[in-house]
Amino acid sequence: MIVDATARFSTLCIHAGQEPDPSTGAIITPLFQTSTYVQDGLGRHKGHEYARTSNPTRAALEANVAALEGGSHGFGFASGMAAINAVMTLLAPGDHVVVTDNTYGGTYRLFERVLRTTGLDFTYVDTSIVEATVAAFTDRTRMLFLETPTNPVLRLADIAALSAAAHTRDIVVVVDNTFASPAVQQPLLVGADIVLHSTTKYLNGHSDSVGGMVVVRHAPHAEWLTFYQNAAGAILSAFDSWLILRGTKTLAVRMAAHNRNGQIVAEYLSTHAKVERVHYPGLPAHPQHVLAQQQMRGCTGMVSFTVGTLDRARTVLEQVRLFALAESLGGVESLISHPATMTHASVPVERRDALGVTDSLVRLSVGIEDVDDLRADLEQALARL
Repeated sequence: MIVDATARFSTLCIHAGQEPDPSTGAIITPLFQTSTYVQDGLGRHKGHEYARTSNPTRAALEANVAALEGGSHGFGFASGMAAINAVMTLLAPGDHVVVTDNTYGGTYRLFERVLRTTGLDFTYVDTSIVEATVAAFTDRTRMLFLETPTNPVLRLADIAALSAAAHTRDIVVVVDNTFASPAVQQPLLVGADIVLHSTTKYLNGHSDSVGGMVVVRHAPHAEWLTFYQNAAGAILSAFDSWLILRGTKTLAVRMAAHNRNGQIVAEYLSTHAKVERVHYPGLPAHPQHVLAQQQMRGCTGMVSFTVGTLDRARTVLEQVRLFALAESLGGVESLISHPATMTHASVPVERRDALGVTDSLVRLSVGIEDVDDLRADLEQALARL
């Protein structure tokens, strides 16, 4: 199969980075479950020497996701947090980073409890406000780290506007695209320099793999991350790479279903008498609904809502039957979680409350089941309030 430069997104999902196995003709990229490779002689090998440095299955996935994001190189890591940590090695002690204030709790923990001790400095701002973000730049700012949509209150950052502003100061723009996936938005194509993912989520889509991915478009970033990936060794395994490749083949059709179900569930919750507020960019009431229509192709299956108190939230969380109470997101099955005590437990209470991550906030990862069944499940749980 030949995938040319005009191939559309769905075609890239299925074919980019992959060719039939030359030894057997297998149409699916094989799982190369090996630690080393036999060499023909001293200095003569078939492109691979040791599996930490390279693996054909991982290389196929890296090329696939790079194509989906419109980047030049992809780098697979053992988790989304390992991917973020890899990107931060582009910085040096004394460098300053401006970060989305409502960032994932694990990211906040890495930045504050680990990387700050190495001499990096972080300022957290509401990156949904371009002016406030630019005002946070200093002479030491070397990176703008965006999460859009944010986890879990789904605020958006204007990637194009912020990238343009950052580049006037030679600031590298990094976007965590986990919550959207390249099926919904492609940050590199509107100005970002680096995109990263927890592949555990939408890219894999089946809740059976943990991994991370970094995609870049500039040669110096690719050169450094090639060295770092091998030197630090927190690589994505061959088996996880194979699983994620299976996931990206159906990314376009899965995300279409997630987008559709997420929109229907958000609209249902927004009219429910026992729901106080719904966070979903696809709703006209969302403060950045217009930006969502411009920047995104659908608004995913991530929906958050508040029900007033912790006890009421606990009732919903424990009374659903089809939604599973679990951390993570982006799988074909629907999940429900309580960010304040689960994904954002490492964030101080005062900070959580200021960001809207209150005790009454419930987060849904709406899967691709029949949406009438999902709606009925929420209805019976909310009826208990």
